[in-house]
Amino acid sequence: MKSTYKKVASSNISISELMLPSHANFSGKIHGGYILSLLDQIAFACASKFSGNYCVTASVDTVDFLNPIEVGELVTMKASVNYVGKSSMIVGIRVESENIQTGLVKHCNSSYFTMVSKDKDGANAMVPGLILSTLEEVRRFENCLNQIALKKEKKREKEMYNFCSEETINRLEKHNVLIQLD
Repeated sequence: MKSTYKKVASSNISISELMLPSHANFSGKIHGGYILSLLDQIAFACASKFSGNYCVTASVDTVDFLNPIEVGELVTMKASVNYVGKSSMIVGIRVESENIQTGLVKHCNSSYFTMVSKDKDGANAMVPGLILSTLEEVRRFENCLNQIALKKEKKREKEMYNFCSEETINRLEKHNVLIQLD
């Protein structure tokens, strides 16, 4: 049983940054890799703020690029802890861009990072329990439980699956693939 609990709101963090030409890819849109770097930074800040410890990224569970971000737009990332385990947390991040001339705001990205709290010796450290104060926070927590269950099931299936069976090879050959085993 956890001895301390914190509200989701205690983990809330946001950052805003103006997108510069140096952040653009060859098509003139903001490079996805740059956005991923910012996502990792805010996930770290959010998890560390909530846990009170140094945190590391265990997995990037979902990154959905929904709309492109243009040079000159103001990007705002909002993060919160949606789920806690013993030493892990799932941080949800919403990315919006704003055209500073027109005021138009668009939802550009939704992401989920699993972060692990570490003590000063690098061992996993216990995180506070989570106080859910709104139905939206309950929905997000429940969504995380479902995602964790799906992740475990996928891992189990992968461990049991025979990638080299004749049945698998026959099924794969129906796709746009040529199998030439040496």
